[in-house]
Amino acid sequence: MSQQFQHDVLVIGSGAAGLSLALTLPSHLRIAVLSKGDLANGSTFWAQGGVAAVLDDTDTVQSHVEDTLNAGGGLCNEDAVRFTVEHSREAIQWLIDQGVPFTRDEHAGSDDGGFEFHLTREGGHSHRRIIHAADATGAAIFKTLLDQARQRPNIQLLEQRVAVDLITEKRLGLPGERCLGAYVLNRTSGEVDTYGARFTILASGGAAFYYLYTSISDGACGDGIAMAWRSGCRVANLEFNQFHPTCLYHPQAKSFLITEALRGEGAHLKLPNGERFMQRFDPRAELAPRDIVARAIDHEMKRLGIDCVYLDISHKPEAFIKTHFPTVYERCLTFNIDITKGPIPVVPAAHYTCGGVMVDQHGRTDVPGLYAIGETSFTGLH
Repeated sequence: MSQQFQHDVLVIGSGAAGLSLALTLPSHLRIAVLSKGDLANGSTFWAQGGVAAVLDDTDTVQSHVEDTLNAGGGLCNEDAVRFTVEHSREAIQWLIDQGVPFTRDEHAGSDDGGFEFHLTREGGHSHRRIIHAADATGAAIFKTLLDQARQRPNIQLLEQRVAVDLITEKRLGLPGERCLGAYVLNRTSGEVDTYGARFTILASGGAAFYYLYTSISDGACGDGIAMAWRSGCRVANLEFNQFHPTCLYHPQAKSFLITEALRGEGAHLKLPNGERFMQRFDPRAELAPRDIVARAIDHEMKRLGIDCVYLDISHKPEAFIKTHFPTVYERCLTFNIDITKGPIPVVPAAHYTCGGVMVDQHGRTDVPGLYAIGETSFTGLH
């Protein structure tokens, strides 16, 4: 039989956005965090490269803002970009305080203002500003936040729960527009339960699952965005999807991302004949923003009628590769690809939904009591 539950806060989504929110809310609130599958099934766990922030004393907020606006083709909301970049260092410090094991810099103090963590560089950035945990940053962040959430008695983590639709006063025939919770399918019992809440937060990720090549898990199908729209929220920029330039191309590899940090550390993109081609498209070559690199790869694949291009870091020392990219090394090895000795076949893959549910800087949607955060939301940052 279906059941009814009541919480102060209902968080739909158990990735970095949902868990971070749950951990920063007051401890007297009763919070339910829903995951449509296992807790680790979302996109956060699979993220590799790292998080961009102004962490080096030689870097500046203005530089990061300018890089972001340039990478966004002048379409970003500058207020949202500046707000995010100005708070980036404190956000990273919060993750460090939670215990995220970011990779430390063995040369700290020599030329980086004494910052103790290793910073790498990714496309579109003019500085090394990517803090990371080797090449499994998402897993490190997720595991840390999940461990913290499990220690909080006010946070209930619920797996195999699929939000079906939002409950609003209007839909119940009541005066007003407020969101009152959600109808949720319990995949174990097969029943649709009612979850009432004073505040409902959509943290359900994006919609990149629908593409042939995607780096995203099966759950990222845009259902949170659709629920918000059906409830009367505005959505925006859903035509903008970021493509990651380098996803492993192999018949047995369903969706494995090859972190951008490889290119940040000197990997070259090559055609089947071994020729580099990015310098023909942008003076930054492999370190151009993702949209430029992805379009260049797509252009060369269509021009030559080839299935993929190749990413090669084998000219770097073997020990360096294994230390910096252990996840990529081990995963590729399962497909008989030794990245210390040869190139990796790659294709662009749908990666991030830039649009979403329109919100203000506090995550508020058009419907009272309903918030959207993370990839589900549209702030103008992306």
